[in-house]
Formats: sequence, C-alpha cells, structure tokens
Amino acid sequence: MKVADIKNVAGIGGGVIGGSWAVLFAMKGLNVKLYDINDDCLANDKKTIVSNLEFLAENGAIEDKDAVLARIQFTTSMEEAVKDAQFIQESGPERLPIKHSMLAEIEKYAPVDAIVATSASGLPLGQITEHAVHPERCVGGHPYNPPHLIPLVEITKTEKTDEANVELAKEFYESLGKEAIVLKKDCPGYICNRLQLAVFREMVDLVERGVCTVEEADKALTFGPAIRWAIFGHNMIMQLGNKDGLKGMMDMLAGGFNLCADIAAWDTIPADYGAKAQKEMDEIMKNLPDEVGHTNAEIAQYRDKMLIDILKLHHKF
Repeated sequence: MKVADIKNVAGIGGGVIGGSWAVLFAMKGLNVKLYDINDDCLANDKKTIVSNLEFLAENGAIEDKDAVLARIQFTTSMEEAVKDAQFIQESGPERLPIKHSMLAEIEKYAPVDAIVATSASGLPLGQITEHAVHPERCVGGHPYNPPHLIPLVEITKTEKTDEANVELAKEFYESLGKEAIVLKKDCPGYICNRLQLAVFREMVDLVERGVCTVEEADKALTFGPAIRWAIFGHNMIMQLGNKDGLKGMMDMLAGGFNLCADIAAWDTIPADYGAKAQKEMDEIMKNLPDEVGHTNAEIAQYRDKMLIDILKLHHKF
C-alpha cells in the first residue's frame, strides 16, 4: 500500500484528541468514520468538531466547513468504522486494559493490511501491542494537542513492527502537513512529554520552594525560552548562543550545572501541590484580559488563534 491508496480513515475514540484528528483528516480530503462507545459520546464529539470547524472558518484556515464536516461519519459500530479503512487512528483512554480491548476489536474487523496507529501519549507501544495478532502493522502516532493545528507527531515502533509500515505511516502523516519523528527506540513518554516533564518538575519545585509563584513561572517561560522555542529547538538556540556553536556553548557551560546543584530530582509531585496551584490558577484566569478569556474554552480558543499566527510564520497555514 502507498500513501495515495489511503482514502478512508477510521478514528477510534473521540474526545479532544480523536475529534481533532478527525478534523485534520477531513480537512485533507479523507473520508473519516469516527467511532465512540455510545450516542451521547458521539454527540459531544460532533459538537466539539463543529466548534473546531467554525473556529477554523472564522480564522481563514478553511473555506467550506460544511464540506469538511460532510466527510466525517459517526458510528457506535467498530465493524462499520474500520472495515473499509486503510489507516486507523486509535485515541482511547491512556489505560492498558482499554488499549488492549480496543486493539483486539479493531483487529477483529479491520483489513489485514490496514495501518493501526495509537495516539497513546506515554505508554510504550510494546505494552499496547503485546497481545496483538498483527503487531507488524501497529505503530505509535502520538500527536500534540490539538492535532489539527500542531504539526508534531511522534512515531514509535517495536522490534515486531514492519519497517515498511513505519515508513508508510510517516509518509502519510507528512502528507497531512505533519512533522513526523520516528523514535529509534520504544520509550515511555516519548520525546516531547519527557522534555515537558523535566521543565514542569523544575517549575513545581521552584514554586514549592517559594522562589516564584505559578504565574511568575509561566511568565518566565512564556516571555523567555518559549518565544525562542517557537522558532527553533533548544540545540539550535544553543548553537546561536556562541561564536563556536553548540560545542563552544558546551565547553563554556562545562561544570556550569553545579550552579544549579539543587535542581529538582524528585519523581513524585507533592501531594498538596495540585490544590495550591489550582487556587492560584483560578485567580490568574479571573484576572486575564477579556480578549484572552476567563474559562478553559475561551482561553483555548485564544491559544488556537495564536497557534495559527505562529504556524503561518512556519508556512504551515
């Protein structure tokens, strides 16, 4: 099978991620069947999808939202969802028993040559596919939220995955405008979540030790490193920071980490941190400018508008 042969895509599981994938697939002209466990879930999925399409149309990202929506069918039948699919994107809950159950049902009805990708955000692919009948056609396809806007997708594989299927998945995602990275090893958390967790752990630690507030930690990141990270990755930023490039920066920093000898090393978030941080976050949200919003939905829409502006600079829109 070649990328050009992929016309029908099944989305298994809706919600924020599955619904966003469905929007992307349909935007790119593919026929999509979105499966969820009951009609109430599907109704919520459709509501979210319609909202995303209206937002995209209002911001000039698509011209005909109705035509995009018409390419998405909704079903509570797994058989109906996958029987004609060439590519299947599973976006169920991040729990192994559920992943195992969904994969077993997918394999019961899917064509034997269909690629099965999981949106799992941390579980190793080897654990997800340990009971698979055809592990050779299974890959990890971890997106960044929201998948219909953020280009990154991390592709994982196991020793049982057929390399031809890995390459096909990569080419397929790239045909959708994604920036696909194939991990050399199956790794818990993959690349970006591990990078995020390292930053987040230090942010939590700084707040817990009274160095800064939640708001100040976010402000430091937003108006410092994150602005540069929206242009280049950290290795390139380091390359530009020294006349001798990345190696010169490493030589300059040799032993420099001793300056932060107390860098966070714990692996369990303090039990009461969530409640304390949420209290401060509620106050932060209340005091945001009206143009940004005061609820999760309003702020997410503001975020997505900013994402489109950034993506335009990267020629992704």
